[in-house]
Amino acid sequence: MDSNHIAIDARGVSKSYRLFSNKSNKLVELVRNKNKRTIIHALREMSFQVNKGECLGLMGLNGSGKSTLANMIAGTVTPSSGQMIVNGEAACISVSVGLNPGLTGKENIEYKGLLLGFSPAQIKEMIPKVIEFADIGDYINQPVKYYSSGMSARLGFAISINVNPEVLVIDEGLSVGDQGFTDKCLVAMNEYRARGNTIIYVSHTITAIREFCDKAIWLEYGHMKGFGDADGVCTEYHNFFKWYNELSGVEKSEFRKSRYK
Repeated sequence: MDSNHIAIDARGVSKSYRLFSNKSNKLVELVRNKNKRTIIHALREMSFQVNKGECLGLMGLNGSGKSTLANMIAGTVTPSSGQMIVNGEAACISVSVGLNPGLTGKENIEYKGLLLGFSPAQIKEMIPKVIEFADIGDYINQPVKYYSSGMSARLGFAISINVNPEVLVIDEGLSVGDQGFTDKCLVAMNEYRARGNTIIYVSHTITAIREFCDKAIWLEYGHMKGFGDADGVCTEYHNFFKWYNELSGVEKSEFRKSRYK
């Protein structure tokens, strides 16, 4: 594949976090270089490519590394090892991140535009389009900290789709909206992808990934269990999930421990 057609090129990316039992242990290691920590491997040596214009779905149980990988693609998390090459500007939509809670909705539009290098004239032209798409009424002039999760998702999506990044990362951003807004988002996402842009879609809903995505990655506690055609990976994950749900609580706990080793 011509590199000009590749949007995302992950080359052996891994992400590890150091956990300390308390602050004093963290200070001991920093000062004396003593090992008082636990290493958590969120992602392990993942390699894959996504072409421009494709939609990649990320699925897996809670804690499997979906959001870590999504944030790595968006540029808000750096790999501990390996390379994550993203060709173009990336934006992330997530209910929990991306908006400044102390700013109003309108101020967040302006702030995001400035961060991305838009001119005041471009931002002025963008604002009414974002407000119309978000459709949150007078809350657009209220601080985001007073928003519901649904309103935050509406505003986050409206901003991101209108700044038109080359790579759009959606981390469960559509799961909190009503059906009418979800349908509007899906239309906008299809138009966005038709322009040659790339979408990374994190979801627990197998049906949504099967219907909307070209490719999919199945993550299992940091390991990439499957990657390829979305329909095939969704079928594999569905069979696994059915098996997993039949386990007892103790068996599920033992399974998680075995995968983290």
